[in-house]
Amino acid sequence: MELEKHTAVIDIGSNSARLVIFERSSKFGFHIICEQKSRVRIGEGAYQNSGRLQAIGITRAYQALDSFMQTIREYDVGHIYCVATSALRDAPNAKEFIDWIKANIGIEIDVIDGGKEAFYGSIAALNLLPIQSGITIDIGGGSADMSLMKMGKVVDTISLNLGGVRLKELFRDKGKSLEEMQNFIDQEIARIPEHFHHQSAIGMGGTIRALSKAIMTKKSYPLKKLHAFSYALQEQSSYFDTIIRSDLEGLARLYLKEDRFDTIREGTLIFVSILEAIKAKEVITSGVGVREGIFLSKLLQNYNYRFPASINPSIISMQDRFDKTLKRYDNAIGSALKLYNLLRYNLKMDEDRDYSMELASAIKLSNIGKSLTIYHANEHAFYIASQELSYQYRHKSIVLISMLLLMQGKDVKKSTHYRYYRDLLPKKSSFKVLNFCYALSIALYEDAKDAIIDLEYQHNTLTISSNRSLYLSKNSIYNIAQPKKFEIKIIDASTIPPMDGVI
Repeated sequence: MELEKHTAVIDIGSNSARLVIFERSSKFGFHIICEQKSRVRIGEGAYQNSGRLQAIGITRAYQALDSFMQTIREYDVGHIYCVATSALRDAPNAKEFIDWIKANIGIEIDVIDGGKEAFYGSIAALNLLPIQSGITIDIGGGSADMSLMKMGKVVDTISLNLGGVRLKELFRDKGKSLEEMQNFIDQEIARIPEHFHHQSAIGMGGTIRALSKAIMTKKSYPLKKLHAFSYALQEQSSYFDTIIRSDLEGLARLYLKEDRFDTIREGTLIFVSILEAIKAKEVITSGVGVREGIFLSKLLQNYNYRFPASINPSIISMQDRFDKTLKRYDNAIGSALKLYNLLRYNLKMDEDRDYSMELASAIKLSNIGKSLTIYHANEHAFYIASQELSYQYRHKSIVLISMLLLMQGKDVKKSTHYRYYRDLLPKKSSFKVLNFCYALSIALYEDAKDAIIDLEYQHNTLTISSNRSLYLSKNSIYNIAQPKKFEIKIIDASTIPPMDGVI
């Protein structure tokens, strides 16, 4: 079934209910145009009453869903997908609640099992994170859902009856000890199959995202982007232990937001216990999960739930929305990559990795800043890219691409941005080469978009040959900051018709 332009996804968890509205801009291009969240705590009191939903949670859930429906009408949504997870899975009166909501609000709720919840999370992770393998961990209010991924495929899933709200009500609210809580967790974790081992854990859900935000604040992390933020588990183990053993007053000093205080200790204990069981060494934070997985499962149902290899949804979405030139960038990318390889070899650049992907991505986005205004277009492009460039990229790649759009061949020594983001950027010698290659490739096609360009580097001279005139390009080229001093020789085909009758 072909998705409409606007699709709404509602996720009713034990702790929160969320609405996301996706807008499609092309076959594979999409972005979120609306997101709303309500901390309905539909599972409040349920775990102390054999899982039965209580009036206080039901009332909040009704009000949230009614408000979501009003928003959905404003956005001319074509289809609504509404799922509910652990709290309704466990509730004996779930059917009555579902029928009540359908009759009074018009929303049909699909209660999905833990395996399906984990599957949706893994679909989101495989498509929107720079990973092919790992174990997703989604800790909610009532359950912890996990999927094992290898070579870009979902191998297995499991759902554990472990969640922050569930443990708070069963243990902390009843005055039980931390040791009793840990014993309960250990019994559930014993259900994890032996083949669920991987050094990379992909963290989802409110608890894990709250921990990542706190770590970013604690270390003054320069990029304000949660999705794809990663950290070594060993570096944060003592911090997590401090959270687990803290009282409420102490949590205020641990960079955590107050709205997470009530269940963050239970959630952290679950998280740490699972990480130890699966032998994880690194945590990659996912800003996407069930909601994105549901949307992508519909969008990509004819593609085995994966974007084609050549498609990056962030790039496609930004080109759809911000690039009005309808340009093809194949020639510029080809020249940039050839120049990059020439300079890496001839200037003997000491690089620890290849940056061809980032260089090509920057060229594809080279015109996005002009959609706002041609004045300071490079600054607009930097902001758009640093905010919108999320899917399938590590943070270091996002910052590098954004910085190439900003610098456009200017001298890096004058850049305060480079100093601010230096911990996420290549060393200066490598960045200078990339900056030069990006700016030169853009300048070469300023005159003739279909020009045939040849590049050679010999005897400390870069020779640029073109079958078309590069008159306008020359001034730009000679003003680009060079990574090292060398000569630039331009050979182009400039023809001027006879001036008879003019002079």
